[in-house]
Amino acid sequence: MRLHKEGLKMIPLMAVLTGGLYALLYWLIPIFIVQMILAAAAIIFMILVVRFFRFPKVETPPKDGVVYAPAEGKVVVIEKTYEDEYHKEDRIQVSIFMSPLNVHVNRSPIKGVVDFFKYHPGKFLVAWHPKSSTENERTSVGFKAENGATILMRQIAGAVARRIAFYPQVGDAVDQGSHVGFIRFGSRVDLFLPLDADIKVKIGDLTKGGETEVAVLS
Repeated sequence: MRLHKEGLKMIPLMAVLTGGLYALLYWLIPIFIVQMILAAAAIIFMILVVRFFRFPKVETPPKDGVVYAPAEGKVVVIEKTYEDEYHKEDRIQVSIFMSPLNVHVNRSPIKGVVDFFKYHPGKFLVAWHPKSSTENERTSVGFKAENGATILMRQIAGAVARRIAFYPQVGDAVDQGSHVGFIRFGSRVDLFLPLDADIKVKIGDLTKGGETEVAVLS
C-alpha cells in the first residue's frame, strides 16, 4: 500500500504516542485481560492511522467539460448559493463529506490552471454543519479551464482535521484528477459550479476522487 507524504511524519509520531500510552497503562493496570484489550486497541488504532494515509493510484480518463469529484466521500449538499469570494455570483454548490475512513487525497476536478488561492483561518465545526463552508478553517481554490470556464473548490477542516494542504501555486497547470492536496482526518470539500452545469450526482451518492463524474460544464 502506497502512503501519502503527509503520513511520513504523522505515522511514526502516532506510533510513539500510542506505544508510550500503552506502556503507561500496562504498568498502571497489572491485569492480564485488560492489558490484552489495551494491546489490541493500540494495534487497531495504528492500523486505522496507517490506512488513513493511503494514497491509491487513480487513472482519470480525460473528458472535455467533465468535473470530477475532488475527493472520496458522500455527497451531502446540492443547492443554489451565492458564492461571494471568487465568482461573486449565484452558483450550484456540491459538497462532499469525507469521514476518517475515506481516502483524504484531494484531486483537481478539471484540466486548466490554478487561477485563485486564499487560506482562511477559522473554527472547527463538524464538517457537515451548514456554516462550516464559511466559518471553518479552509482554503478557497479557483480553477480556470482551457475554454475559460471557472469553478471554485473549498477544502474545509472539520472537528478533527487540523491540517489542510494544497500544493500547486497560482498559475500552475493541473490535469483532471491530478493530485493537488490533502486534508488530515474528517473534513469536507465544496465545489461551486455554473448554474447551467449538468449535475451528475445526487445527495447520498458516494464519490471517488478523480473517478466519479460530478457534473458536465456547458
